[in-house]
Amino acid sequence: MNIKLMQVGEIGTNCYLLEDEDTRSAAIIDPGGEARGILGQAKADGVQVKAILLTHSHYDHTGAVRELREALPGVPVYLHPADAAQLGTAVMPPIGETLPYQEGDTVPVGNLTVQVLHTPGHTPGGVTLRVEDVLFTGDTLFQGSMGRTDLGGSYTEIMASLKRLGQLEGDLQVLPGHMGVSTLDRERKSNYFLREALGL
Repeated sequence: MNIKLMQVGEIGTNCYLLEDEDTRSAAIIDPGGEARGILGQAKADGVQVKAILLTHSHYDHTGAVRELREALPGVPVYLHPADAAQLGTAVMPPIGETLPYQEGDTVPVGNLTVQVLHTPGHTPGGVTLRVEDVLFTGDTLFQGSMGRTDLGGSYTEIMASLKRLGQLEGDLQVLPGHMGVSTLDRERKSNYFLREALGL
């Protein structure tokens, strides 16, 4: 497994290229902008994009979807139904047809398996994507912080989602939608919001 981090769009959203080194298959996670650069990275790495995976539907995570669709015809775009139902607003602009994935679903990327954890709170349909010992947490869990809840989110729900993530076993890698990467152990020790959610 190989993961490339690209900061894209107006506010530097973390977009990830998840690559299976055995089959040269890949998935794009949260393409917030700069489709050309994302496609250029995939080409440079010699991988074929098989899926676009969205942790939620805010514009800064979906801004390149339409352009990527044109360049990658037939490649599915996955989004939780609760967020798909809200597409069409300034914060969640339309991005075309999406395939639903939700709690317990899996998406294959070559020989890799992406597990879907529904972690609402930042948005109703926010998800965390787990691949082996890596968590793509979107805007649920950040390094030292958490996502905002004032754009249609819920503080109660995001705290429950943080508790769930914090209770996962092991020192998993945390790859968030903004800011730097981290680990669960680091966040359990130093993240005020995660510690509050865990009752620490």
